[in-house]
Amino acid sequence: MAQHREETDMGLMTAISREWFYITELARLLGTLKSITPDSETLTPDLLEASVDAHAKRTAFLDEDNREISYRAFDAYANRIANWAVDTGLEPGDTVALYMGNRWEYVAVWYGLSKVGVLAALLNNQVQGQALSHGVTIAGAQHLIVEGALAEQYATAREALDGKITVWATDGAQSEIDGSKDFDAALDAVSDARPDRSRRAHLRAKDPCLKMYTSGTTGLPKAAIVAHTRALYYLQVFGVAAKARKTDRMMMVLPLYHATGGLCGVGAALSFGGAVIVRRKFSASRFWADAVETKATMFMYVGELCRFLVAADPAPEEKKHKIRVAIGNGLRPDVWPRFVERSGIPRILEFYGATEGNVGLLNLDSKPGAIGRVPPLLKKRFNIKLVRFDVEKEEPVRGPDGRCIPCKPGEVGEAIGEIRPDDARYRFDGYEDEEATKKKVLTGVFAEGDRYFRTGDLMKADKQGYYYFIDRIGDTYRWRSENVSTNEVAEVLGMHPNVVQANVYGVEVAGYPGRAGMAALIVSDGFDLQALRAHVHKELAAYARPLFIRLHKETPEMHTTGTFKLKKTDLVKEGWDPDKIADPVYFDDAEAGAYVELTAQIREEIESGKRRV
Repeated sequence: MAQHREETDMGLMTAISREWFYITELARLLGTLKSITPDSETLTPDLLEASVDAHAKRTAFLDEDNREISYRAFDAYANRIANWAVDTGLEPGDTVALYMGNRWEYVAVWYGLSKVGVLAALLNNQVQGQALSHGVTIAGAQHLIVEGALAEQYATAREALDGKITVWATDGAQSEIDGSKDFDAALDAVSDARPDRSRRAHLRAKDPCLKMYTSGTTGLPKAAIVAHTRALYYLQVFGVAAKARKTDRMMMVLPLYHATGGLCGVGAALSFGGAVIVRRKFSASRFWADAVETKATMFMYVGELCRFLVAADPAPEEKKHKIRVAIGNGLRPDVWPRFVERSGIPRILEFYGATEGNVGLLNLDSKPGAIGRVPPLLKKRFNIKLVRFDVEKEEPVRGPDGRCIPCKPGEVGEAIGEIRPDDARYRFDGYEDEEATKKKVLTGVFAEGDRYFRTGDLMKADKQGYYYFIDRIGDTYRWRSENVSTNEVAEVLGMHPNVVQANVYGVEVAGYPGRAGMAALIVSDGFDLQALRAHVHKELAAYARPLFIRLHKETPEMHTTGTFKLKKTDLVKEGWDPDKIADPVYFDDAEAGAYVELTAQIREEIESGKRRV
């Protein structure tokens, strides 16, 4: 009895301690960020200029060769960008598309443009072909800046963009990009003096700052509008949560075109006088040695990245680094404890959010597997709700009264967020495409006239208010840290002259997070498998290319429903096991540089980890 009472008392004290920690931390966060309001005159460049003025001589970036770029130099380059925009005739509200890899100038470009009210559209530098031309077109950009190293990828989209936009090449690559102008020379010809703030004085925080891309649930990438309210919040919230200071150094191996890396990670350092260690690519074999050499103290991750680090051979630097906090999302429960044990990082700050979404969660106490927490006492202060979801119909369930049904603890449902236009955290600014915006808004959810943003994610929450990610809704699947739209991939496959029908879906591969792409095809006479591979590799980014190809023997009618929708359920169930599939199945073998027939032996090698995909 006494032991039971002692355990009960300890449990009560733990609960009280947890609630006190969350309430005080959230109060600190909200107190620091309360000045971010839609009608505020403080914009994103104001935040960064204030940091520049306070830390002018300090290091803002370390580049690939560990050269240090000061805040003053960073600002001077951004000022040249701003003055170039003015000299070019760009007006506030105009858009410049940016197609560039990870480098410190990337941040300076969009920062500089924002100084004069011009929006940067941050293109995914892994896309090419149709997806690239589409991204530029939907952004409504008048100019496109192309990094010299991406000239070959840009060439796959050049024909579709020819004559529609002014192209600027960096690093002296104008000779490699037909019709382009010398961007570096243009910058050298303008002043590095800070432009007068009057050029953006008419803008408010609710106005657009950037355009970033999301694949959403269907179709080609959509351009999501990121208002200054959203940018200001992302640039500061994680630094506040991690108690960032000017001596911190953020290891940045995530792509800067993503909000996670380009705003959340960058801001956690720059908003507080710290430095960003910019790397072009992630290297599991070099990561820890790099962290030690550069004296990194913070690290931005996605879950797959941590999985790769755990899978790599142990390195002595794993315990010699000075990283005190890892911030990111997607760290799966099976990897979490192994990553903490291997790395020795004392705090994992897992979060949930989407570039264009209005739902955000923070796991402040590093509870393994949780993507965030809403303390029961503060439930009304948050906009997130979980509602019952019909997987077959792919829509929330409504009761007899026509309203959505809230989930009980432990019940899986779609996460939705109440849209509150007067709250910077809970606004939804939508996409360039109005129809796409409408599809993301749910109305009449709990009352007449209410409006909620659909995240497209399935989650569950426990009684303590911890939230857990379950899966993406619909056809979109995650592979290599990216959302892949099956419609987009099917559209590219359908462009091949001998592909009659393409049915794309995701399949699970043991040892890999998310799902790999698989395409079931019906083809015509004269079909050449390797010609298809060349087409796929030209038009699709690496993460979007199907890993497996299945060639159906039947007619298209056999694989569509009565309403002419593609049948996917049975295909997903059969997966990629050649012993269960009568049709021939092929595997995209990177080493062979070809599609090779998938055998039971190859499948076993992939499943066991002997063969990497």
